[in-house]
Amino acid sequence: MKKLALLTAFVTLLSVCLIVAQNKPAAEAPKTWEEKAAARFGDTPTAEHKALIEAAIPNATAAPKAARKVLVFYRCEGFIHTSIPFGNHALQTIAKKTGAFSMDLSDQYSVFTKENLAQYDAIIFNNTTALKPNEEQRAAILAFINDGKGIVGLHAAADNFNGWEEGIALIGGIFNGHPWGAGGTWAFKVEDTKHPLNAAFEGKGFWHKDEIYWYKPENFQGREKLRVLLSLDMSKAETRKPVENEKEAPKLGGKAPADVDVPVSWCREVGKGRLFFTNLGHNDLTFANKQALQHMLDGIQYALKDIDGDAAPSSTVKVDTALAPEAP
Repeated sequence: MKKLALLTAFVTLLSVCLIVAQNKPAAEAPKTWEEKAAARFGDTPTAEHKALIEAAIPNATAAPKAARKVLVFYRCEGFIHTSIPFGNHALQTIAKKTGAFSMDLSDQYSVFTKENLAQYDAIIFNNTTALKPNEEQRAAILAFINDGKGIVGLHAAADNFNGWEEGIALIGGIFNGHPWGAGGTWAFKVEDTKHPLNAAFEGKGFWHKDEIYWYKPENFQGREKLRVLLSLDMSKAETRKPVENEKEAPKLGGKAPADVDVPVSWCREVGKGRLFFTNLGHNDLTFANKQALQHMLDGIQYALKDIDGDAAPSSTVKVDTALAPEAP
């Protein structure tokens, strides 16, 4: 009888616990950008991650011609990349160790006024997605670069400014999928082995693990307007495979996968200013890759006008290219 009583009490207690659990209100999903960012980023990068990033910090290619200050903007209205705080830490460490620039971080649209932007020499959009600046803020961003300042985009900066065609054109294009997923290691072609923004690659193509976009053809600026610096090396079977299927076939434009052009990094002049964009930076530890960081830093210094580089559109120049090795 004693055992039966204990069993009955246990069953009763278990039933009560189940009822309480079932009636417990579900935790509310994050709603604001601040809540979403806190939930997505957590306590990253960790001390171990920071050590990896700091060990990969490159030297500045050029001494700044004057004190430079950049605004690093990292808000998202769409997908939130976990690599954002890794990129922020890498940029902060580059600023501290190289002296190439000082920087402020912001995730608030209120920074985009002509008066506030006057203190900066470049804006870096770190993996921002689907930003929605208002008309005044849009005008301030366009005036900033047209009047001679710089803009830099990292990875998802090209999944941005939906519905704002001038903003999409400014960056160079907008996201149209990523068949080359974050778990794959892909082959990259150096489009101009002698271009100063490609110095990190020492005249050689390479393999790298990251997520790579292609862009909507209706507003991608293409080689007629962009100086392409890196592209996917589609001569490699591993890099062709993600688009050798019925799902992606409509985006090939009738071309064979080996003939598809997938630019990855580019630069251009916009008014009196300069733009540098690289699609590298989806994976957290791309920001602990020394070659990638050197490429980014050189691009930033180009946008700041401390490094000069030919921005003539790729369609108008002949250059030496370098394919990736046959295997990673």
